[in-house]
Amino acid sequence: MVTFLPFPGYRPALRINEPIGDRISPPYDVIGEDYLKELQSHKNNITNLTLKPDADKRYHAARKELDRMINDGSLKQDTDSFYLYEQTFDDNGVIKTRIGLVGALKTEEYSAGHVIPHEETFSKVKEDRLNLLRDMECHLESIFGIFEGFTPELNKKISGTAQLIYRYVDNQKVEHRYFRISDENVIKEIKSQLADQKMLIADGHHRYETALNYAKENPDDERKQYVLATLVAADDKGLIIWPTHRLVNSDEISEKNVISKIFKEMNVKEVTETDMEIQLKDHMMGFIFKSGKCFIADYNKKDDPMWKLDTYVAQELILKDIYKSDEGKATVSYDAELSSVKIKMAEKKHDLAIILNDPKLQTIWDLSMIGKRMPKKTTFFFPKIWSGFVLYKMN
Repeated sequence: MVTFLPFPGYRPALRINEPIGDRISPPYDVIGEDYLKELQSHKNNITNLTLKPDADKRYHAARKELDRMINDGSLKQDTDSFYLYEQTFDDNGVIKTRIGLVGALKTEEYSAGHVIPHEETFSKVKEDRLNLLRDMECHLESIFGIFEGFTPELNKKISGTAQLIYRYVDNQKVEHRYFRISDENVIKEIKSQLADQKMLIADGHHRYETALNYAKENPDDERKQYVLATLVAADDKGLIIWPTHRLVNSDEISEKNVISKIFKEMNVKEVTETDMEIQLKDHMMGFIFKSGKCFIADYNKKDDPMWKLDTYVAQELILKDIYKSDEGKATVSYDAELSSVKIKMAEKKHDLAIILNDPKLQTIWDLSMIGKRMPKKTTFFFPKIWSGFVLYKMN
């Protein structure tokens, strides 16, 4: 069962004429250097807690800032509540809204079969986030999970009792609306309907696994067994998943040799860039080379279901086998926007762009349920879950 509970959240107590935008931010791992400086110029911005480690990579000074924010009234505490997080955005000309329910999720081992991962993680990232939890004793950012969903009747009750507390439009024109849910009967129904469901981690694998490690360090403290989570129903009409295209650079192998090796391993056809975009949906992946040559390609030599996944084929066959990226002979970067990739390739910034299709939620769910972990950056859930609207303090 999934244990998902209301909690007494700490959230911004805005001063007169203070915008909520001064307090919140995108997730820590997608903030550029210049934007971070802008955010941290506001002393109560969440990034002053999430991204200000001391010289020894600990967060003692940030903890003092958190305590200061509570003591001077910059943060206020609610009674036990769930929160509703709506994000309205433009998806290729269509306006959509994604609705997430925010609460405290009990951490448990993946082997229990209730919380399901779908991507690989890396220990270096988790080490820094574990130091953050040790010092702060507070979950400052939310993981993003997908669950099966509620009944229509409960959804109506949730929307009918939710009280709007914040509204913000970011620089990507995404509108964020944050609501509080404190009705005891609705809270009881939410807990009940979630009890028999599974949850797929959409975004925040490192944060979840860090929270689990932290819980193991504190087995006797019930409050430290939970992590801040935002859950979105699998049938939510605003649940959009973008691919993350691969950009490759290498001085170790020529374009001619790469193309030759790809032709040996895959079914490949040369096309124009325009035709590649049009035909991509009917093929596994596309390639744009620095020379301007474009191809569409398929792979069907192995029956293992992972070899049906474009990111896995790109990782194992192209990046590792051909470019030897795991041996340090190539560098790989990522971009979720095809228009941006095309500009970079037109400017000859990369040797190769591997163009991927939109991931299908059912494919991700099915592979995850049989214990398969996908390569990092298999999915890009848009828009990102922003931080700072509410904090889960564990002491």
